[in-house]
Amino acid sequence: MKGVLFDLDGTLVEQESAAAAAVVEWAAEHGITDPDVAARWAAVSDRHYVRYQRRELTFAQQRRSRVREFLDVDANDEEADELFKGYLQRYEAGWTLFDDAVPALRRMRAAGLATVVFTNGNTDHQRFKLDRFGLSDEIDVLISSEMLPAGKPDPRAFLHALDLLQLTPSEALMVGDSLEKDVRGALAVGIDAVLVDRYDEHADVEVRRIRSLHELSRVS
Repeated sequence: MKGVLFDLDGTLVEQESAAAAAVVEWAAEHGITDPDVAARWAAVSDRHYVRYQRRELTFAQQRRSRVREFLDVDANDEEADELFKGYLQRYEAGWTLFDDAVPALRRMRAAGLATVVFTNGNTDHQRFKLDRFGLSDEIDVLISSEMLPAGKPDPRAFLHALDLLQLTPSEALMVGDSLEKDVRGALAVGIDAVLVDRYDEHADVEVRRIRSLHELSRVS
C-alpha cells in the first residue's frame, strides 16, 4: 500500500449534527417548526446534491434548489443565495473535528503513505474546512469531486483520483463513513476499503469496519 484516501465529512469532521441543529434554528426564522424539519432538509439536500455530483447542477445551483424547495419560495438567484446564508452561517459554526482524525492522519504519514482527503464536497468549501481545523498541514493532497468527471461512488471518481495520485487500485486504501459512496464504491474498482462505523449502524454488513480511526493501524 502506498496511499490512504480519507473521506472528510463524517470521517474526519463531524457535520451531520451541525446541519440538523442549523436547519432547525434557520427554519424557525421562516415559520417552519414541524418536528421532522431536520430529516426533511436532509432529504431535500441529498436529492439536489446528487444532481450536483452528476453535473446536472453547479454547486451554487444545488444550494438554491434546496432553498426554493425547502422554504417553498419563488426566489431569484440573489434572493436564494441570501436565504441560504442564514443556514450556512449556523452550519459552519457547528462543525467539530473528531478527536481521532489528526492522530490517524499523522500515523499514515509517519508510515510513509500518501495521505489524501477524497471528498464529494466543493473544493473551496472543503479547503476552508481543512484550514479551519488545521488539517491542510496534516495531509498531502485534497481531491474533490469537482476535479473529476463524477462524484463517489461513480467508478470514474475513484479511477481518476488514482490517476492523479499515480497509484494503482491495489496500492490504495479508502477510509470513509459511507457504505455506498466510500466503501462499496471503492471495492467496485478494486480498491481496498474500511468503513468508519462510529455508531455501529452496519454491524451485519460484511465489509471491514472500525468504530474509531484509532483502530486504523490494525487494518491498513
